[in-house]
Amino acid sequence: MADIENLWGGPTEKSNVLGWYKRRGTAVTMKRMLETSFPGIHVILQNYPPPFPKRVLSKVIPIVQVGAIATILAGDQIFPRLGMVPPPWYYSLRANRFGTMATIWLFGNFAQSFLQSSGAFEVYCNGDLVFSKLVEQRFPSEFELRDLIGSRLPESPFGRNLGKTLT
Repeated sequence: MADIENLWGGPTEKSNVLGWYKRRGTAVTMKRMLETSFPGIHVILQNYPPPFPKRVLSKVIPIVQVGAIATILAGDQIFPRLGMVPPPWYYSLRANRFGTMATIWLFGNFAQSFLQSSGAFEVYCNGDLVFSKLVEQRFPSEFELRDLIGSRLPESPFGRNLGKTLT
């Protein structure tokens, strides 16, 4: 989410941004463009929260990762204490401990990143939705976003005074 504050007392803009680095780069580019186009506003990027089930599942994944790695490392002690014979798949995974643990860790982190992303890029100005990637299914162009925000911001007092000074 990006909060854009007009330093001369104007409206606020909020932009909710997906957490992926590729798209975060797009959000940072938009932030710089808006701050350059409208001097006196301040843009703060924040992540748009994913739906509740995805958030909960993303919190469960690290627990599953640690449990799986602990099972790979200490399964010889864990299974007998539970009164079980280690299953055949356990021995094949244990034969390549490092590869198995690295795979668990990498896929778990990928899944967690995927679940924490919302796919949102929401732009608000004065509490009004200006642009929604969730609705439009695309990112706005720089020109489009500049026009949308520019039409909602009041004129800068600096611009008004500058015009009087030059005449």
